[in-house]
Amino acid sequence: MSSTDAAPTERTDPPVPRNGLDRYFEITARGSTVGTEIRGGLVTFFTMAYIIVLNPNILGGTDGTGAELASKSTIAATTALVAGVLTILMGVVARFPLALAAGLGINAVVAFSIAVLPDMTWADAMGIVVLEGLIILVLVFTGFRQAVFNAVPVWLKTAISVGIGLFIAFIGFFDAGFVTAPWSPDFPPAVPVTLGVNGSIATWPVAVFAFGLILTVVLLVKKVRGAILISILVTTVLAIVVNAIADIDSWGLTEPGIPDKIVSTPNFSLLGHFSLFGAFGKIGAISVVLLVFSLLLADFFDTMGTMVAVGGEAGLLDAKGNPPRSQQILVVDSIAAAAGGAAGVSSNTSYIESAAGVGDGARTGLASVVTGVAFLLATFLAPLVAVIPSQAAAPALVVVGFLMVTQVLDIDWKDYTIAIPAFFTMVLMPFTYSITAGIGGGVIMYVILQVVVGKARKVHPLMWLIAGLFVLYFVRAPIEQLVG
Repeated sequence: MSSTDAAPTERTDPPVPRNGLDRYFEITARGSTVGTEIRGGLVTFFTMAYIIVLNPNILGGTDGTGAELASKSTIAATTALVAGVLTILMGVVARFPLALAAGLGINAVVAFSIAVLPDMTWADAMGIVVLEGLIILVLVFTGFRQAVFNAVPVWLKTAISVGIGLFIAFIGFFDAGFVTAPWSPDFPPAVPVTLGVNGSIATWPVAVFAFGLILTVVLLVKKVRGAILISILVTTVLAIVVNAIADIDSWGLTEPGIPDKIVSTPNFSLLGHFSLFGAFGKIGAISVVLLVFSLLLADFFDTMGTMVAVGGEAGLLDAKGNPPRSQQILVVDSIAAAAGGAAGVSSNTSYIESAAGVGDGARTGLASVVTGVAFLLATFLAPLVAVIPSQAAAPALVVVGFLMVTQVLDIDWKDYTIAIPAFFTMVLMPFTYSITAGIGGGVIMYVILQVVVGKARKVHPLMWLIAGLFVLYFVRAPIEQLVG
């Protein structure tokens, strides 16, 4: 057949935006709708709203002078306020479906390892957090953070996504009480974790979680729109009913029930509660530098892993494994670290729970705007937010964890120099309960194996630097003891 007889090539025109909102957030271009973005944003909020209750419990102790930070209601209101503002900023500036809030792990380090040092005040501890955030912001503007991100091999970014999938699934099981850490006052437990209570689903809350998990899976398999949000709402109603009928004291942070009131007046007196250089006079410059380094490395790589995982789940990564507007994502996240400290509620960072909203269809920054608005409303509607127990939100984490783990097929398991570092990355995250530890283990193993097989010259110079920094990170405790 001659060229003149050949069938004309069919051209696919890009989708036409419906309005300015659609054009700005690229809603149609990413195969989404406004309704889907709203639903996905709400799913993300419900999945991570626990931080409003949990952060006050972590930060609500005393500092090195014996003084309390503030009332739990004040910490809760400020936590929600900062999360709301920063998440909206992420949505508007980076246009990426990523939500931010006070960082779990970092807030515990601040509360239990930094703020309790002799003569250290909460304001001094928050000053260290602000310093760490400002340094990260400088690293972003100089292009260093983006360069590090680009230096990481694509397959390692995939392994990070898979590892985070396993990690958030474990978080979901653990937060719901489906997986527990056995404890005995007389002797160490025979196993580190177990099913429910003594290997059995022996409580109503765990049974409610099991119902929610099955419902989520069934709706997902049946391809029901809004499967995750529907499951969260239905399971919450079931939890309220069960709690009203049975006498239960094992729900965890939030007990489901009809609240006495819906609206409460927030207190934002914590804003500006920090002393930028106060810690230097309390613990010395070397100790401050070590503490800033520890926080910085955790923030630096947690966010990298989270944005890759969420972008991968949303199908937004390019050929090099980078999400769109990655520079803007990193800028907002860096601002969040400093803003959280400046507001007195610890460093804010990107939340992997954002993947729950993406799993329910969110693809754009509009979903983040919705999540942020929900956080702002939560400053007034704290009693209503407290109705949703972990057992209702946790099934979303487990199911999204499954979806993220499916990317494991993209890793070349026949090449041990790739497969072994990928394996270390994936398993260390849930086993150490740390995204940073997983990335660090994978990077170090990758560099070691490249040296062993004689390919050291092919390792990007920044990967050598990252590996060295992670070695320091893993042995920071002996270093801190050495310098007193």
